[in-house]
Amino acid sequence: MDKSSEFIVRVYGLILNNKNEILLTDEFQMNTKMTKFPGGGLQYGEGTIDCLRREFSEECNGQKIENIRHFYTTDFFQKALFFEKKQLISIYYLADLKYPLSFKLSEKPFDFDKMENGKQSFRYVKLKDLKIENLSFPIDKFVGEELKKRYL
Repeated sequence: MDKSSEFIVRVYGLILNNKNEILLTDEFQMNTKMTKFPGGGLQYGEGTIDCLRREFSEECNGQKIENIRHFYTTDFFQKALFFEKKQLISIYYLADLKYPLSFKLSEKPFDFDKMENGKQSFRYVKLKDLKIENLSFPIDKFVGEELKKRYL
């Protein structure tokens, strides 16, 4: 085995509201448009739930989450898309937003002025209308299908 290989751990929040809608984020990062579930990278010394709380606070203007429960952890090999010789492990948690909301919800995808790195918007999509092919990453597509199986 190549000892230069590394793991990247990403932690995501699956936020379903009482209308059976799922929260998505549309982002422009690394010169790439992406639609995914909210979340991000685990930092050294951080637990996965702490990571999820931090990501929501950073990305959603201080937004708090609660009622966090495990949904899925990657159980197959997934090469990281943006990094050579790195394996991706993604952990997904169901969670609830603590009200009041501290971030803006959009009605349309990519609801920002220019496509420049760091831009991000959030929107709900009815789970029944979620088009798996519109999710950018393979593991998100898998998790999207699992959400539909479980909640529809």
